[in-house]
Amino acid sequence: MLEFVLLVIAAFAAAAVSGAAGFGGALLLLPLLVATVGVTQAVPLLTIAQLIGNLSRTGFGFSQIHWKPVGLFSIGAIPFSILGAFSFVQLPKELITRTIGAAILIFVALKYLGVLKIRGGSALLVGGGAVVGFLSGLVGSAGPLGAAIFLCLGLPPVAYIASEATAALAMHGAKTAVYQQYIALDRESWFLAALMGGAMISGTWSAMQVIERMPQEAFQRFVATLLVAIAIYMMVE
Repeated sequence: MLEFVLLVIAAFAAAAVSGAAGFGGALLLLPLLVATVGVTQAVPLLTIAQLIGNLSRTGFGFSQIHWKPVGLFSIGAIPFSILGAFSFVQLPKELITRTIGAAILIFVALKYLGVLKIRGGSALLVGGGAVVGFLSGLVGSAGPLGAAIFLCLGLPPVAYIASEATAALAMHGAKTAVYQQYIALDRESWFLAALMGGAMISGTWSAMQVIERMPQEAFQRFVATLLVAIAIYMMVE
C-alpha cells in the first residue's frame, strides 16, 4: 500500500512538471514504476498515466490548441508509435534513451546558438513525429524530443503545452491499444493506473495556474533549460 501512495505522489509531481514544461513526467515516473511493478508492466502503466496526463493538459488548454501542427505531427507519430510499440521489448532501451538525450542536446544547441535556423515547418513536424512516435513506442516515452520540436513553433505557454499534449495524446492512445493486445494488466494495475491518473489531473491543473501567467520569452528559456537538464540525465543515467 505504501508503494501505491508513493506512486500517486510521484504521479502528481510528474504531472506538475509535464504541465509546466510539456515533458519530463515520464522520466520521473518510469524508474519508480520499474522498481514497483517490473519493467514489463511499467511501460504499459506509464503509457496509461501519460494518456490521462496529456488528456488533462489538452482539456485545460483546449481553446488555445494549434490544430495544424498537431495534425502534421500526428501523421508521422501515430503509425510509427504503433510500429515502435510492437517492438518495445526487443531492443536495448538504455542505448535508445541515451541517443534521445544526445539528439535533444544537438537540437537545442542548433536552435539557440544560431548554427542552424530550425523552423517548425511541415517536414519537421511530420518527420519529427515519426521519429518521436517510434522511439516512444520502444522505450515508453520520447516526450522531451517531441517538446523540442514543438518549441520551434514559438507558441505562447498554454498553447504550447496544450498543442504538444494533444499530439502526444493521439500517440499514446495508439500505443495503449497495441500494449493491451500483448500485455494483460491485472485489476490491481488498472486500479493503480486510475489513482495515478487522478493525481496527474491535479498536478496538471496546478501547473497550468503558473504557466498561464508566465511571459512567453521567460517560458521559452525555462523549457530550453529543462530540456538540456533532462537530456543530460538521459545520457548519463
